[in-house]
Amino acid sequence: MNQSESKEDLPLAEDQQPVEVGGREIESGDVDSHNKTLKQSSEERSHAANLSKDGRSLPAKIPGYIIIRSLGEGSYGSVWLAQEENTGKYVAIKFYTYRRGLDWSLLNREVEKLAELYTSRHIISLQGVGWNSDPPYYMMEYLENGSLLSFLDSGPLPVSEAVRIAKTVLLALVHAHGRGILHCDLKPANVLLDANFEPRLCDFGQSRLSDEQSPSLGTLFYMAPEQADLEAIPDSRWDVYALGALLYQMLCGKAPYRTPENELSIRKLDSLEAKLEAYRDLIRSSPRPAEHRKVSGVDRRLVEIVDRCLETDPKKRFPNAQAVLTNLLQREQHRARRPLIALGVIGPLLLILGLIPVAGAAVSQMENRFRENLTERALRSDSITANLLAQNVARDLQDRQDQLVDLSKRTLLRSLLEDKETPEEKQSYAKLIDYLEQEKALVDEKRSALNREKDTSWFITNDKGKQIWRNPVGPTIGQNFSYRDYFHGHGKEYEKGNAPKSIKPITEPYICQVFKSEATNQWMVAIAVPIWNLQNDKVLGVLARTTHLDQLLSSYDESIRGDSENSGDRKIALIDNRDGKVLAHPRMTANNLRKMSRHQVDRLVLKENHFDQLQSFKLAQKKKQTDPLSAMISDYHDPVEAVLSIDDKDNVWLAAFSPIGMTGWTAVVQERRSMALRPVTEMRSWLIQYGLIVLATSCLLVFTVWYFVMRVLTERRAWDWARQQSEKRTDQGSTSSSSWPNQHRE
Repeated sequence: MNQSESKEDLPLAEDQQPVEVGGREIESGDVDSHNKTLKQSSEERSHAANLSKDGRSLPAKIPGYIIIRSLGEGSYGSVWLAQEENTGKYVAIKFYTYRRGLDWSLLNREVEKLAELYTSRHIISLQGVGWNSDPPYYMMEYLENGSLLSFLDSGPLPVSEAVRIAKTVLLALVHAHGRGILHCDLKPANVLLDANFEPRLCDFGQSRLSDEQSPSLGTLFYMAPEQADLEAIPDSRWDVYALGALLYQMLCGKAPYRTPENELSIRKLDSLEAKLEAYRDLIRSSPRPAEHRKVSGVDRRLVEIVDRCLETDPKKRFPNAQAVLTNLLQREQHRARRPLIALGVIGPLLLILGLIPVAGAAVSQMENRFRENLTERALRSDSITANLLAQNVARDLQDRQDQLVDLSKRTLLRSLLEDKETPEEKQSYAKLIDYLEQEKALVDEKRSALNREKDTSWFITNDKGKQIWRNPVGPTIGQNFSYRDYFHGHGKEYEKGNAPKSIKPITEPYICQVFKSEATNQWMVAIAVPIWNLQNDKVLGVLARTTHLDQLLSSYDESIRGDSENSGDRKIALIDNRDGKVLAHPRMTANNLRKMSRHQVDRLVLKENHFDQLQSFKLAQKKKQTDPLSAMISDYHDPVEAVLSIDDKDNVWLAAFSPIGMTGWTAVVQERRSMALRPVTEMRSWLIQYGLIVLATSCLLVFTVWYFVMRVLTERRAWDWARQQSEKRTDQGSTSSSSWPNQHRE
């Protein structure tokens, strides 16, 4: 019984108190010979009833003390709060009022143990004893905050508080075990709290000396399973189990294995031995308590300490209270080092991690700047190439036109066409054919020498548009082509057979609007010049030469691609300025276009935003507001690649545009952006790789440094402990060489 009376603990016998066997003399009438259950006499039962009716009846007066109030009632007596008259000091007085059937060894044992342990500030201190008083009593210090049990009634404690109380209780147990005293009944009701909520261990009524052989029964659900035996020999591991149960209850709010069902199953049994056996079977057959693992703030080390304290096999349990205390202190040291580790390890790592965004931003800025510079340089190069291409195409067209103009002014050609009659009927027609064939052969020979493509065809129409000659010869001779733009120069084509009757042939050299080949769907262009009569007052006919636009570019394609790794990474093309149609492109071959309808070919046009950019550039160029090399697009989407390529994921190009003279066309030089910016990707990959190497090296360096620092600190602590032990032994040896061995053993 304590200053705060326990109503929680499940009794083992009818007296509602832990049963003690072997520590008192039991008369033959006190114990049933069959079940060894303690029995009350009729007088004892009557006295207990009177105590229940009058819980505040003062057992006795003690000189020098004022009895204030009752603190609690129990089967062996009551505890009262008293005040010393001279000093005003409060004490708790435990009266053994139940004298009949009282085992006087209980009082004697508890007083002796408290007197032996008075030097520990973690154990309730003895203030005085009244052996000859009626009833006898002993005085102990009064702790105003009562027992730990009253605080646990409202729920579990914070983890830090639970560990603090457990550590203090362990200090008390270590002190008691060092004096050869085992408590044997550790529970929340036997832990009192002073004004500062510091715990004190009390109630040594069930305690045993470490060399005693008599058993001692504790309280259910705090008692080790091997302790619940009337033949058990006291063991320090009993207190270890009880400490584990106490710590478990402080963390979880209830003792391990304690449930209403388990309590009822034990309470309904009649004999003490049956209750003890049921308790042992319950502890050993039930799953290991695990609720403490779910408590927030309970770390792995604390879980292991609780689990080892509650081991049902005493061999697996901590051997004594000192071992438990050592493990708790090591846990605290480990937790205390965590801020240092966090500062020394996590701190540098956080610094490194904090530098990652800065480094990432710097790399990103560097990458963007490099990409911009590389893009600008590539576009600048493409723009220069596009201008050169446009100039060369314009010069080539001009050369072709000049050749036709020179030929059309020759007198022989004009005289052969002078007669208004049909040339086929004239002998001069054969001469005309021979003359034109010779001239074309000379032109083809010159172009071959210059590695330039030959014309697709040469032909002449009369002043009505009827074709009278063609090389190579074809079915078109004799057909009327007055609807073609190269004949009338109106900038458009009329519907075949529906040209205006007033249509007239061109009067100036003319490069016509492009038209589609009926055979291949490819875009073609005709360069036409008028043939005047000798008097220069009438146009006799039109001399023209045609070429496919892809052939017009073919002689420049290889030279512009240069040493590109992939022929698809750099291309040239022609765009119609009027509507953005693609006129020539490396993918617009005869084979590809034959598979497409005219409508599909007409859909090969620039995206609207690219066409608007091109028109804006042309307008600014006319107003001389822009650099002639500034028609550049960094995200050009090739319309031909979009239609004809299977994979359109990489259809983003750097493109430069340049108008081709007065043709109404624009030359395009484009290169795949991913290939042009490959150095950026390679640089980024290189920076990331080296950044990861630097990061890994830094982390390894931090961990290596701290490994050696922690190793040095550990060795330092071991050396300091060894030095302290050595100094302690030296001091003890100098004071009393004869007493040192006994002190060491104690």
